Amino acid sequence: MQPNDLIAAGGVWLVGAGPGDPDLLTRKAEKLIGAADIVFYDALVGSGVLDLIPQGIERVSVGKRSGRHSKAQESINDLLLAAAKAGKRVVRLKGGDPSVFGRSAEEMAHLAADGIRFNICPGITTASAAAASGHASLTLRGVARGLTLVTAHLKAGEPLKLDWDALASPGSTLGIYMGRAAAGEISRSLIAAGRDPETPVMVAVNVSLPDERLIRGKLSALAFLVATISDDDPTLLLIGEAVAGTSVEMDRVESVALTV
Repeated sequence: MQPNDLIAAGGVWLVGAGPGDPDLLTRKAEKLIGAADIVFYDALVGSGVLDLIPQGIERVSVGKRSGRHSKAQESINDLLLAAAKAGKRVVRLKGGDPSVFGRSAEEMAHLAADGIRFNICPGITTASAAAASGHASLTLRGVARGLTLVTAHLKAGEPLKLDWDALASPGSTLGIYMGRAAAGEISRSLIAAGRDPETPVMVAVNVSLPDERLIRGKLSALAFLVATISDDDPTLLLIGEAVAGTSVEMDRVESVALTV
């Protein structure tokens, strides 16, 4: 099979780019990138991943970063459709996994409405990569029997409406994507709903990249843990007993002890 045979002319692949480190791409994702005529990519796709796009393949940045989307989702949908209708082999690169807060359903629906063929190549989502970097587990027998992933990203002016009673369950791990700005509200709401203020948390910044930061502390101190993080740094919050990690800490893990 020739590389370009991976993608039919006029077809679209939604490809998970993982958390940023190109070594965390799946082998299939790398092959698809090399088989494309045009690649549409988000701002959170790592530069090392973009370096894998061969010369001669058209690249189109479509932004999609929290708070600063350079293109509306509807415009992205139309760009994908237009490229496919022009007979191009289309790859849509999405940070992490396309099916985890990637708005892939909207793009698939738009393509399907015009009869465009599409497929999905999964990627490593940031929560999995953060747990790996922190020598932690997202689940733990007898301690964390479930995993819940939510996003704290909202449209401007919208309140953060989550089922705090459900999220405060002590027998699970909670992963909150794009949670830096709402860290204080998240901490207060979970504690008010019954989550122990001493619950371990790990704040993961720029996961898998050379400037990755992992900051550990407790739920009651969450607002303080994110205080030094830039607005531009992608941040994930992991909350629960399972993410306390092992007794062997790596140099890049910052343990913050605060009394609040």
